Amino acid sequence: MQYGVKAMPTLSFFATNGAHAMPINSASEIGTVKRLRRYAVKSMQGEDLDEAPVIDGGILGDRAYALIDTSTGKIASAKHPQKWREIIQFGASFVRMPSAQAPLPPITLTCPDGSGLNGDRANLDAEISKILGREVTLTSVRPEAISVDRLDPLAEDESIADIGAFMMRGRFADYAAIHLVSTASQAKLAQLYPDGDFDERRFRPNVIVATSDEQSGFVENEWVGRVITIGNEVRLRITDPTPRCAIPTLAQRDLPRDPKVLRTVADHNQVAVPAFDGAELPCVGVYAFVEQSGTLRKGDPVLID
Repeated sequence: MQYGVKAMPTLSFFATNGAHAMPINSASEIGTVKRLRRYAVKSMQGEDLDEAPVIDGGILGDRAYALIDTSTGKIASAKHPQKWREIIQFGASFVRMPSAQAPLPPITLTCPDGSGLNGDRANLDAEISKILGREVTLTSVRPEAISVDRLDPLAEDESIADIGAFMMRGRFADYAAIHLVSTASQAKLAQLYPDGDFDERRFRPNVIVATSDEQSGFVENEWVGRVITIGNEVRLRITDPTPRCAIPTLAQRDLPRDPKVLRTVADHNQVAVPAFDGAELPCVGVYAFVEQSGTLRKGDPVLID
């Protein structure tokens, strides 16, 4: 499958000053925040949070670091699993909570064998490179020219696309500030493929929205083009369904490799994605840009305009 790539819009394209937003009392509640997750290093496992500061670019510290393949200059991503599937077996967390008023804190890594690595060790790059079998450099500095390979897992022949043009400025996020997935979508997938494990870690969201029993199916599809409010502060504009790559199929610690996870999505939820010129792609969850910053908390109500 080959998709026409549309130039990534700037954040200002999606942002407003709130003047045209609907008041909260005209919104309806669609769920609550079940889980918050931050991914300190691109493609590594995330850390659960009770609360998360949100700035214009998303959750503070999310996708703040990445590995760069020193032989090509490309961002190392598990979206190209033939090269980088082992990255997702690493865990990453900050040694202290990031602050918008201070330099980015160092991280600690949990290796695939369970051992730990301190992020400020002088030989950290060499130790990660030895585990991955490729020479890499851990960095928080986003290159001006950025390149990321994405394998199309549904193509009959190997098809690799460069999605670097879609990445956010200043971060290593693939496209948008926040990624949300609902429990309704998880439940629907489990109904369609009962032998599958649709743990949210497969989809790498920042926010899991616990929806009511009355809401069923891929409910996030209906959120696209609308504004949601989470808690008393954070407002997000939902712009696109989230196209899925090979990552949901990969093994992660206690989650087995399972290609049928993505096949189930492809068979039952291919929807138009504006960022890909309206191409219909297998999707779970939605992407959002920040209209109003603040703090997200577990248990916060989620309202939609």
